[in-house]
Amino acid sequence: MRGLVYKSTGSWYDVKLESGKLIKSRLKGKFRIQGIKSTNPVAVGDYVDVKIEQKGDEEIGVIQIIEERKNYIIRKSVNLSKQTHIIASNIDLAFLMVTYNNPPTSTTFIDRFLVSAEAYHIPVVLLFNKMDTYNLEEKVELKYLAELYRNIGYECHGISAETGLQIDFVKELMKGKTCMLSGHSGVGKSSLINALQPGLNIKTSTISLQHAQGQHTTTFAEMHELNFGGRIIDTPGIRGFGVVDIENQELTDYFPEFFKIKQDCKFNNCLHVSEPKCAIKSAVEEGEIELSRYESYLQILKGEDENYRKDIYAEK
Repeated sequence: MRGLVYKSTGSWYDVKLESGKLIKSRLKGKFRIQGIKSTNPVAVGDYVDVKIEQKGDEEIGVIQIIEERKNYIIRKSVNLSKQTHIIASNIDLAFLMVTYNNPPTSTTFIDRFLVSAEAYHIPVVLLFNKMDTYNLEEKVELKYLAELYRNIGYECHGISAETGLQIDFVKELMKGKTCMLSGHSGVGKSSLINALQPGLNIKTSTISLQHAQGQHTTTFAEMHELNFGGRIIDTPGIRGFGVVDIENQELTDYFPEFFKIKQDCKFNNCLHVSEPKCAIKSAVEEGEIELSRYESYLQILKGEDENYRKDIYAEK
């Protein structure tokens, strides 16, 4: 029977069959997906083929086949730099929630997420949450940040999950789509889902003042049906985002503003670091490409993923 994975808890999966029935399922023996060495061979959003088995009074699903994915978003596993974790699959639209503070979201984190989404052909909308909490100076900073990403080509919106600001607009973006919601712990992902569909009553938590970050309220990815049409995948809060499996020569392809002008570099194999007559370095110097974007590029190029923001987002 064909079904869609709605929840992953590590070894068990909630699979919704085409009949609408939700069945708890497990993998058939040792399961490997060719080309992906991940900690979770099955991800929320996967379409699977399930065989139903009777275990006493309970029906259990056994996942036999995982269908080919349209796309997925993947990152390095926490403290396991050689392993990867598939966050979700078959995504029509990803929302990255950003907060100026409480907790702070850096451009480095945003850029890493966008690069991974570009690599796997997932459109992203940036949602700047908690707009009701910022003072004038902070709003000016956020406006500058939003313009930075709009100029690159990304859609950006200021919202407030608490007051309802722009929530109806977000609903319109989501209708008929499978959307993924991501961001640091504490940026308001669960609050946004509750604002989109109050009856779900997703658990929320407060910010840790000591660490300036959110408490984990979502341990595993989970997909929810939305009564206005579409689905939302809630994901665990991400503290760092390790970029996976992107060759140095193709990294510029996933920075859209770099890709537009890289053919103007003197050398075809230019890595835009120390080569002469580099169009990208010239654009940075002239202010046509933001310095923060170039710094993110260099950090990813040097493979500094696992050391990302240890001062703020280190594990307790």
